[in-house]
Amino acid sequence: MKLPLNKTQNNGFSFFPREPLNPFSCTLGAFIFKLLLCLFLTIGTARAAEFRDALGRSVNMVAPPQRIIPLIPSLTEILYFLELGDKVVGVTEFSSYPAEALKKPIVGSYISLNIEKIVSLKPDLVIATVDGNQPGAVAMLEQAHIKVFVVNPRNVEEAIATIVTLGRLCGVPALAEKKAQSLTTRLRQVREKVKNKPTPLVFLQINIKPMMSVNQNTFHHDVIRLAGGLNMTQNASIAYPVISLEEVLTRKPEIILISSMERGGRFEEARQAWQRWTTIPAVKTGRIHLIDSDLIDRPSPRIVDSLEQIARLLHPEAF
Repeated sequence: MKLPLNKTQNNGFSFFPREPLNPFSCTLGAFIFKLLLCLFLTIGTARAAEFRDALGRSVNMVAPPQRIIPLIPSLTEILYFLELGDKVVGVTEFSSYPAEALKKPIVGSYISLNIEKIVSLKPDLVIATVDGNQPGAVAMLEQAHIKVFVVNPRNVEEAIATIVTLGRLCGVPALAEKKAQSLTTRLRQVREKVKNKPTPLVFLQINIKPMMSVNQNTFHHDVIRLAGGLNMTQNASIAYPVISLEEVLTRKPEIILISSMERGGRFEEARQAWQRWTTIPAVKTGRIHLIDSDLIDRPSPRIVDSLEQIARLLHPEAF
């Protein structure tokens, strides 16, 4: 009697025919069984990719995210830089670059998030920062079963590395590597140009009233350092210290850079206010410069723009 299944060499039976599957040459039940088995095997091979964020948390992604919400303007800039703007479904306040980001729904400010709004937009990934976002907000999003990936860039090189990390997380690793390499090349070129140059003392004013600056634990400081300058307030005990006029007069900075956290701040007014203090070398030589706060405040791709700009201001002869 002929066996209904193909006999194998080890006297067992194979569930698969030696010839390609033909639904018209077998019973309907056998065909459905084979089809379901193939689907099962296919699904089983789709494993989640595991990513570790800045907090050491494991974030698993089965597929690249299609609905992303960045919780700080610099992250919005990075996603657009990686050509992922069409996948951004919400942004925080002051996400003004590029202009297309202004059309996205606002989910609050980075320090005061509208959790309900974020949940309503149904993101499959939210990207947060250690310093910028409240831990409680991240916890609430996780409780709502939303994946949250946290980054923590601390300087210019880490800002570039974050671009690579997010590119891998969001499914565009090759593009991220290419763009990050371009930024790294520009960074290296600046460092070569200012190498062995004199190191001028720089006072960076980031606020008008009260007058504030930055210490060595900030992006601003790293930009000044890489541009070949010495940050006058690098040893301050807090990140954004209040500085008195007397201290500036005593320290005598050679260059004054003015940026403001106030949107539409009175930049020119602040610059003019320094003109009366002619004992300051920066005033005497006319080296008081205005800089765009968005460039130096944000660990985004544009921080390399700020580095190039400030390096030219500190060492014009090198460019």
